[in-house]
Amino acid sequence: MARVTFSLDEATVARIRQTAARLRKPQSHVVRDAVEEYAARADRLNERERVHALAILERLHQAKPSRPASAVDRELKAIRDARRSGGRRHGPA
Repeated sequence: MARVTFSLDEATVARIRQTAARLRKPQSHVVRDAVEEYAARADRLNERERVHALAILERLHQAKPSRPASAVDRELKAIRDARRSGGRRHGPA
């Protein structure tokens, strides 16, 4: 386990100490749990980002296709075939 040094304001230190005392856990565990929880939450979209992403998806869903499905299928097949054969660099010269 790594030892690190941080500068925190007194109010934050007091909250860490109070929480550690109330939970009967070491302060380092309280900080570790808090960081883990924050990191998990930070990976999620906030409400504004979620609404924006849904609006984009809705516009894409309502848009008419720019080309026929058969053309898309042919392109996807060509991409898959190229990947299976090692990509463009390994093709015939």
